[in-house]
Amino acid sequence: MKLQYYLSEDQVQAALEMSQRGGHLWIFLETPLLARDCRIYIHNLASRLGVPVKGNGLAEGIEIFPKHDELGPGEFGNAIRGPLGIHRGASRRFWFYGAEYDPGNQMAYLKQLKKVSEEEMRRFVAGKTLPAEAVRLTRSPEPAAPRANSGGSEFRILEHVGKVRKVGRNYATRCPSCAEAGHDRSGDNLAIRIDDPRFYKCWAGCTKEMIREAVGCPIRVRQGD
Repeated sequence: MKLQYYLSEDQVQAALEMSQRGGHLWIFLETPLLARDCRIYIHNLASRLGVPVKGNGLAEGIEIFPKHDELGPGEFGNAIRGPLGIHRGASRRFWFYGAEYDPGNQMAYLKQLKKVSEEEMRRFVAGKTLPAEAVRLTRSPEPAAPRANSGGSEFRILEHVGKVRKVGRNYATRCPSCAEAGHDRSGDNLAIRIDDPRFYKCWAGCTKEMIREAVGCPIRVRQGD
């Protein structure tokens, strides 16, 4: 609600939707806009208001969608339930607070909301960049396997996760770190590259260190001489 209030100061009419935990704040656009610009706008607003954003080491906070500035060939973004859609886990529809709780009034409410234009978004993000804590690091492979005389072996993420399914060029499965925190009910937060499973990434923001810790194989930090 704090974000919703300050969005209204920019003449952005964000719609607050109920959810199982807290709520979802929807912003609608006149035309498709660059994901990076939308993320810059909301991340900067959250940072200015002191609202924590989940991910990059933070297990709690709001989640910002989309979670990616861009997608590579064959990659997929997060699946998002559309407004007034049936939630797969809860098997129910969640209403918006701005209208009577029936489909007709809800749709009428959403249609009359002012949509953000490309010109407005350009003005909102002028001179801004993603805050340092929000910059998603380029995926990097697992640390090199220990030397033969160290007695260790290469960590293999596929040996520590449950059932996987193919989604484009990745396997999708439940993130061990999310599961430990009671999240990832849909079981698809963790993406693992099929052609090189050393590359894996949690779309909810869990770090590689958090995932390794959750499966009981923490990354050991090499001490200096």
